Amino acid sequence: MAVSAMPIRTFTNDPIQARALSKSEIKDLRRWFVTAAKRSKQAGFDLICLYGAHGFGIFQHFLSRATNQRSDEYGGSLENRSRFAREVIADMRDAVGDTMAITLRVSLDETIGDLGFSNAEVRDFVEMNRDLPDLWDLAQGTWEDCSGPSRFKDEAAQHALVKGIHDLTDKPIVGVGRFTSPDVMVKQIKSGVLDFIGCARPSIADPFLPQKIEQGRIEDIRECIGCNICITGDMTMSLSRCTQNPTFMEEWRKGWHPEIMNPKGDSDNVLIVGSGPAGLEAGWALARRGYDVAIAEAKTEIGGRVARERLLPGLSAWGRVKDYREYQLQQRANVEIYLDSALDAASILEFGFENVAIATGARWRRDGVARQHVVAMPIDGAMQLFTPDDLMDGTVPDGRVVLYDDDHYYMGGVLAELLAGQGAQVTLITPSAYVSDWTNNTLEQARIHTRLAELGVEIVLNRGVTRIATDHVISDCIYTGQTREYACDAVVMVASRTGNDTVYTDLMARQADWADAGIKTVKMFGDAEAAGPIAWATYAGHRYARELDEADIGDALPFRREITGLAAD
Repeated sequence: MAVSAMPIRTFTNDPIQARALSKSEIKDLRRWFVTAAKRSKQAGFDLICLYGAHGFGIFQHFLSRATNQRSDEYGGSLENRSRFAREVIADMRDAVGDTMAITLRVSLDETIGDLGFSNAEVRDFVEMNRDLPDLWDLAQGTWEDCSGPSRFKDEAAQHALVKGIHDLTDKPIVGVGRFTSPDVMVKQIKSGVLDFIGCARPSIADPFLPQKIEQGRIEDIRECIGCNICITGDMTMSLSRCTQNPTFMEEWRKGWHPEIMNPKGDSDNVLIVGSGPAGLEAGWALARRGYDVAIAEAKTEIGGRVARERLLPGLSAWGRVKDYREYQLQQRANVEIYLDSALDAASILEFGFENVAIATGARWRRDGVARQHVVAMPIDGAMQLFTPDDLMDGTVPDGRVVLYDDDHYYMGGVLAELLAGQGAQVTLITPSAYVSDWTNNTLEQARIHTRLAELGVEIVLNRGVTRIATDHVISDCIYTGQTREYACDAVVMVASRTGNDTVYTDLMARQADWADAGIKTVKMFGDAEAAGPIAWATYAGHRYARELDEADIGDALPFRREITGLAAD
């Protein structure tokens, strides 16, 4: 059932249509809301939140002309389209009285023009029903619009849409807008635009964000980087992760507190080789446990991949991964960071550290091995061939460039943007049906495609690269195998990564020397062990720090589950 008879609009384009609600069924629906309210009261809740935004809620379906094409008293004018919301809230108030507050989330703008629920109509709706809920909860149209990543959404991105609505109602307003900075949040309140700040992603990055603001500990906030890796758990129906807060989703299963570490174990010190996201997080967590920590970095700057990737188009906010940990480590007397300190197995054996942690990162492959190719593809040595590492080191080709993306996360799209921005004629070829396919899970894929198209990038989908010749690449259709040539002056290979594991391999080969050197454990983790998103690296570093000197449980930790007990009677 739906407001009007239309196809069901889902992420997966299910081939199902809904039929229009009859008036008797609308009464049933109202009754179901009342029943739910009564259950909520019986369960002891204080607040009921009604959802009418992001295209998910029945209230938005009634309010929007895109989904409400009725000709009765529930369709047509805004007053008619508002009728269902008014009736439901009135019914619920009759059922629970003033014992529970009711909030209503409304879309600020469906961003589909006059056909949809526009910002002008939102303002008319609020003014027409100024005292309808106890709290107005305002959020932009689609989930992609509302929860866009930092690459495409500025902080307080919904300010213009919500500004002035407070003049239309006497009830308080909560709003969202990719807030991360406490200063921006406070400005929204003090300027009278909002009464409450809604910030789901920043609260995932730092669950103690409000307390730290209240205590004036601004520098201790793990500020959200807006990468949307947290959303991927929803989209893939798996455990979520957070790049900034590796304890996210492990508070219950593993007992990891976001702020409190487990006590130090029997050993006293740790040498961490590498200062990328895995190494920095391990150092920060180990220092809080009470270990003496030394971090050796081969380059002249800490941060590893984060220090490099933050300089790419749209990724500057990702630098907070480094900035937060660098500041926190600088406050610790039990941490030393050594720059320009490339180490080999022999030097590590001389130092006398009890625990050696290898977090040396990974490098991008040049041979094309990834998903399409499980062995190296044929490559003519005369062709200029570049990897993401080359571009991040400052070598950016010009002229006609083919970018082959068999990674499917953000890197291919970002580098295509970089190349086009510097004047190259870019052709992006990918075996996937989407540019940067996996970013469908981070709500940015459509924006990536749009931006590249606007920059003039030729986008070639569902095609691979079978061979790189002197002045062209040979591309094959992934379905038919039919080939086609694309002339180019250079190729950027965005394939897979291989771990920098030489130091670890050499240490393992000299395991007989560990005891004389005072080494108890050697562990490799992060991208050096298995490359993945930055969140996977910070998680791996944190896990290493948590589990050092702890009992080996053998198999993977099982999930803990709450099981409802049955009453004796």
